[in-house]
Amino acid sequence: MATADRPISTVLNDIIGNVQDIVRSEVRLARTEITEELGKSRSAAVLCAVGMLLLTFSAVFLLLAIVYALSLVMPGWAAALVVGLGVGVIAAMFLGVGIKRFKTVRAAPKTTASLKENVQWAKQLTK
Repeated sequence: MATADRPISTVLNDIIGNVQDIVRSEVRLARTEITEELGKSRSAAVLCAVGMLLLTFSAVFLLLAIVYALSLVMPGWAAALVVGLGVGVIAAMFLGVGIKRFKTVRAAPKTTASLKENVQWAKQLTK
């Protein structure tokens, strides 16, 4: 059937159906991308949490051992300060790695690109 033979209502229904299909596809794509990115975020968060937990436990025991050892050659407060600074440096390294991994997570880049293409396509149809 030629385009000229179709009533306006049929053409409008086809356009609405096509737009609905596009929107559904975009939602599915966004959902898939977000799920993938959340997986990356989850692994980075687990690494940060494990690193912080292990640093906490090791810091407690090492702090005690090193403070006792250093208190033989310097005042107790100075020994505790030296040990506290050392543990802080190690914790900062673990947190730096975790934060670096969080920065690699991007929010649905394929969906964004696809939406831009759809906007261009819609503009072409209206010209």
